[in-house]
Amino acid sequence: MIFIDNEGHTNPKLNLALEEYALRHFDASTDYLLFYINEPSIIIGRNQNTLEEINQEYIDAKNIHVVRRVSGGGAVYHDLGNLNFSFITNHDGKSISNFKKFTAPVIKVLNDMGVSAELKGRNDILVNEKKISGTAQFSTGKRMISHGTLLFDTDMSEVAKALQVKMSKIQSKGHKSVRSRVANISEFLKTPISMANFKEQLLIGLYEASEPFETYKLTEDEWKAVHQLKAEKYDLWDWNFGRSPKFNIQRNKRFPIGEIDLRIFVEKGHISEVKVFGDFFGRQPVSDLENILIGVPYDKREIRKTLENVSIEDYFGTLETSDFIDLVYGSD
Repeated sequence: MIFIDNEGHTNPKLNLALEEYALRHFDASTDYLLFYINEPSIIIGRNQNTLEEINQEYIDAKNIHVVRRVSGGGAVYHDLGNLNFSFITNHDGKSISNFKKFTAPVIKVLNDMGVSAELKGRNDILVNEKKISGTAQFSTGKRMISHGTLLFDTDMSEVAKALQVKMSKIQSKGHKSVRSRVANISEFLKTPISMANFKEQLLIGLYEASEPFETYKLTEDEWKAVHQLKAEKYDLWDWNFGRSPKFNIQRNKRFPIGEIDLRIFVEKGHISEVKVFGDFFGRQPVSDLENILIGVPYDKREIRKTLENVSIEDYFGTLETSDFIDLVYGSD
């Protein structure tokens, strides 16, 4: 097995691009291990509706990254106190969904450190019934990624805030995350250690469970290709938000001008249909406004841009455009 040096990068979009690049382009006859630590970010499962997983206002205020990964599973919060591991290997058909195979060496190292970790359920590592790690897999051709998180010293208050969804009445075909009781590995260590020391101990332990590792540093051209993949995929709104499954949203609020009830249908990240109901009075038919919104990305900035030259008062009476935008896309 070869250990890939990510050279200390903490941008989640770059790290996920590196992981995918290694999967698709590195020597298919070799197994690889990758560690990476991300800046504050929410990593969305491949088949999830992003909006059902995040507190949009909070992540905007805190500049938290939102990135979709290639593997399934639920949304997770990453910060500098969370260590991510990734095994890149061949699969024989039996390895897919065999989380025990890939978590066993990690669990052994944790137990050797005095942390009583065990695999519970399908793909979670628990200590005293609290989740310290979640894992997921992705395969393409004969190659696969088995990766997971290790909550070492994560800010748990940020986890709750960033993943506390503020928009209700979303009906989606995406796979909604189930929130678990979580804990940091550092809570179970008898002697406090740093993240750097934890990472080193984990790597040494994994060395002992395998053939001696060699460390691989990417060439300049390989890093250019990783950055290109990041720019063409992981940086894009279309990948992180637009790839969400079809979903419907119902938004309802009473204003001084009357009640507005919105039914919004979103497909491939864009508004495919919108219906406006209510007991308000307007000068222009509300169907004109509905037509303006069709085809617009379901993104607050794009909705605001689309409506900047539209007179909302023509359709509802004395109503601020910002209030209508918050109803279309905002917290409850």
